[in-house]
Amino acid sequence: MSEQALTATVVRNDSQHRYEVWYGTALAGFAEFREPDNDTAFIHTEVDSEFGGKGLGSALAHQAVEDVIARGRVIVPRCAFIKSWLDKHPEYDEHVVGKGIRR
Repeated sequence: MSEQALTATVVRNDSQHRYEVWYGTALAGFAEFREPDNDTAFIHTEVDSEFGGKGLGSALAHQAVEDVIARGRVIVPRCAFIKSWLDKHPEYDEHVVGKGIRR
């Protein structure tokens, strides 16, 4: 399969408590989360260096955040990568503890 034909797919893997980003048939990275109460706390994100520069981390963050919001949950960005991504996307502030949500 040519590299141009490969696409990124993000899936929520509840049994592993993480969102996964797949590049073609390869697991390229993941964002681990915990879900106490109505919160979804992102605790660790990584994308394998072999897949760097393909925008997979951003795709992972974007689709994970969209899924959390669609499920009516609140985002707690404990992971530096997710926090940094959210800092660049203020349109999600109303769903994020420490930004639009004060406790």
